[in-house]
Amino acid sequence: MHPGQSFQTIGIISRPRRSNLVVVVPPLLKWLDSRGIQTLIDEETAECLPNGSKGLPRQRVADASQLLLVLGGDGTMLAAARLAAPRGIPILPINMGSLGFLTSFTLEELHPALDDTLEGRFSLSERVMISVELERATKVIETQRVLNDVVINKGALARMIELELHIDGAFVCRYRSDGLIVASPTGSTAYSLSAGGPIVHPAVESFVITPICPHTLSDRPLVIRDSSSIVMKLSGNTESVFLTLDGQRGIPLQPTDLVRVSRAKEPLKLIYPPKKSYFEILRSKLKWGEA
Repeated sequence: MHPGQSFQTIGIISRPRRSNLVVVVPPLLKWLDSRGIQTLIDEETAECLPNGSKGLPRQRVADASQLLLVLGGDGTMLAAARLAAPRGIPILPINMGSLGFLTSFTLEELHPALDDTLEGRFSLSERVMISVELERATKVIETQRVLNDVVINKGALARMIELELHIDGAFVCRYRSDGLIVASPTGSTAYSLSAGGPIVHPAVESFVITPICPHTLSDRPLVIRDSSSIVMKLSGNTESVFLTLDGQRGIPLQPTDLVRVSRAKEPLKLIYPPKKSYFEILRSKLKWGEA
């Protein structure tokens, strides 16, 4: 709990074209205004308002906010995380999507969650962010932070990828597969899980490295400490091979490209329901124990 912390400016980021935002956002803005809270909305949220309000680019919303209220699913949450983490501002996520591992508050819990948060009655989970660099011809041409995963994968019609994995300077192996996933504990319930990787509790300081459809069946997922330095190097055929970040951005790769992965300095501060354990959320989302 954080009884000494108060939020005077809240930024709202939402999923574009989410039809029920028209019902949710206008009364929410009035509710916040009645409590003296300044609100900033992104351009996607503004499109849902009936009065032709103009929103701000998401980066400007994050720059001026003390808290980000995210209305949407995990995709919206991932985009907001990349803005919030380097600025050190927490996120209050409200699930308006379908699955929502990260957006653990329901829409019905929106106002009670806001009440608790504004009164300082909230719990924070610090989630590891991944720092990724793309190096080409000895020059870093791309630097990003992601919450879930860094993936090297092939296009739909491409042949198997060949790549080398190095951890802390030591050669691990050469993979022939459809791709390779490096996931944070938060991202262990995303693409990595679908590819056969383990579920890792967010408090475990680790990365999960999961091959996608490996040619050699003994190539299994690895769990390593998150202080490790990971390097993935392409070899062999690189036609139609992509570096995919959080499943939201794809960058075409070229022969001999290096992808360097490490733990980012700034974690994501995620507000979560204090009465829901991580395992309760897993049971709900994965339908554990249901016939």
